[in-house]
Amino acid sequence: MKQLYLLPVLAAVVLLPVLLSKSGQPFAGRWDLTITTPQGIYPSWMEVSDKDGSVRVVGRVASVHPVIDTKLEGSHLSFSSKEWFGKQIDVHWDMTIAGSKITGTQKRADGVEGQISGVPQPPLGRKLPVAWNAPEMVFNGKDLAGWEPDDAATNHWKAQDGELINEQAGANIHTRRKFQDYRLHIEYNCPQDGNSGVYMRGRYEVQVEYEPTGTNDPFRSMGSIYGFIAPSVAISKRPGQWESYDVTLVGRTVTVVRNGVVTINNQEIPGITGGAIDSREAEPGPIYIQGDHTGGMKYRNITVSIPH
Repeated sequence: MKQLYLLPVLAAVVLLPVLLSKSGQPFAGRWDLTITTPQGIYPSWMEVSDKDGSVRVVGRVASVHPVIDTKLEGSHLSFSSKEWFGKQIDVHWDMTIAGSKITGTQKRADGVEGQISGVPQPPLGRKLPVAWNAPEMVFNGKDLAGWEPDDAATNHWKAQDGELINEQAGANIHTRRKFQDYRLHIEYNCPQDGNSGVYMRGRYEVQVEYEPTGTNDPFRSMGSIYGFIAPSVAISKRPGQWESYDVTLVGRTVTVVRNGVVTINNQEIPGITGGAIDSREAEPGPIYIQGDHTGGMKYRNITVSIPH
């Protein structure tokens, strides 16, 4: 995922304090959202602090970011943010909660209006399995059997000599098979200035990028859970060389081993990352590889182990 710069507005957050309801904060917590517009449906995510009512969101793309002009009054919440739809666009969110469901509207400065629906994020507090089955190949190295691009008209993925290659920016690609908890082994070859990502269950991106130094902070750099978790260990760049990820995902808890080094150890992913296929976090999902940013990406030896 490329870093899409959503301008910081922290000063405005300080100057415009949240208006908290005297009866408590029914919005407090994390929410899986779905936005329905005339152009289509896409996922989103929201977290409302139970301490001060501050809000941060994940939009259609880009990483988690704070909002401004927050008003939280009983069963009503509204705020504004900047979201990326080909360019930065001002967006106003207006929501009402009834029971455990959120409904509302999202109005964009470009005139597009969406309907918001939301449910509480499921806990997914599962324990690490005692044993795992033997690894299964999910890419046969010969063709795209078992894989599907999200847009056939712009697909530039092909199988060649045991490698899954994206010849140029275009479609993303995902397994037809869906998974719940698993261990993933995947080898990747990222060129200089390349940018891609591997989405666990199609919702949580492990970043793959070798963009120029300074383009991405640690939370958006190679090996991060995009926008949420930075690698704890810095590993030297190896553009144009084969590297590997071994990722264990149980519930929303993730461990990432890059080139044999543990870089994220048993940490909870707060929510979906930008570019996720949906926000239905309790459901199984595919292995989803980003191909819409840059070409030249290569992947191989993709295996999955599921709990025994």
